[in-house]
Amino acid sequence: MIEFNLEKGLKGIAQTTVNQENSAEKFAKPMPPAFATPMLVSLMDLAAINAVKKNLTEGYISVVSKISITHLAATPLGMTVTADATLIPQIITLAPKDLAI
Repeated sequence: MIEFNLEKGLKGIAQTTVNQENSAEKFAKPMPPAFATPMLVSLMDLAAINAVKKNLTEGYISVVSKISITHLAATPLGMTVTADATLIPQIITLAPKDLAI
């Protein structure tokens, strides 16, 4: 078995500037030229990865298994969006049969 015991409190950050490429308008018309929810989820995922990546065993990656968000307000073009992640206590154990490639 492989055990990952990542230290509580590891922190990660990810940041981007809202532009046409990550705006809701690019994904669907007639959406506004504001930060798209799928891009917010992606930014949050990147912050979580940044929190743990230096502490993972070589050859392993971190993936999201569950996410729940509420996107309350629009962030217009030109604004900066920052996602912060903090690892809560978590011990993950994988048996070789659980690993899929």
